[in-house]
Amino acid sequence: MKNRQMTTYENIDWNELWRNGRKQKSWHSKGAEDWDRKAASFSERNNHSPYIALFLSRLPLDPSFSILDVGCGPGTLALPLAVQVDRVTAIDYSEKMLDALRQRAEEKGLTNISCVHCSWESDWQSHGIEPADIAIASRSMNVADLSAAIDKLNAYGSRYVFISDRIAPSPFDPEAFAAIGRDFNSGPDYIFTLNLLYSKGIHANVEILQLDPDIEFKSMEEALQTYRWMFKEITDTELGKLKKYLESRIIATADCLVLRRRYPPRWAMIWWKQES
Repeated sequence: MKNRQMTTYENIDWNELWRNGRKQKSWHSKGAEDWDRKAASFSERNNHSPYIALFLSRLPLDPSFSILDVGCGPGTLALPLAVQVDRVTAIDYSEKMLDALRQRAEEKGLTNISCVHCSWESDWQSHGIEPADIAIASRSMNVADLSAAIDKLNAYGSRYVFISDRIAPSPFDPEAFAAIGRDFNSGPDYIFTLNLLYSKGIHANVEILQLDPDIEFKSMEEALQTYRWMFKEITDTELGKLKKYLESRIIATADCLVLRRRYPPRWAMIWWKQES
């Protein structure tokens, strides 16, 4: 009988499991063009998100620090960070997101933000990106090669690295999928990131950030547009079912429309301090 290799933690390929899990997920990964189209509404919606304060309150900021914000979007974190630190380098693969960031920075009179149009897979060095005191990746770890992304963050965060990674099913609503008649598979979440870090000898800290179950919208149309973002190529029939589902979650309609989510978004704040 041939000897079979015993499966142990040491020979688990977490990056391969990550890739396999991504193949099974029932939601569609968004490309740069998708985010370009959503830039304006995303910027407006996230401008005052309670998530911002939750994330920023965990950072060990110093006025002399530099920040690298990977997957910065419209500046959700880059803009408030620029008020507190020396400089911020914000990178994103969506040019429209960066345009929104530049516009908001100009409106606020912020001149210490450098925007770089590139992706996780780009050669950051060729784009002039330098290591920063703190490297952050906020809700931007939906990458094909998780191991390479972690290695990049670790190389570019000279003092600290902070990641906020999804806890399934965040940011999706399984009941919305069921309401329109679609199956839901969340795909891999933060536990793969944590295990990959451990396999690389990085013993990270973890804290759970949870948003309020109630979410406000100006109108049903805004709620519908926000939720339809979860689905690829949604039909008119499915859209009608989605609207009925959202109507069933309404708890208040006084000054605005308030929906109560059964699965409020939860994010794992994963961070580590670099060894001296």
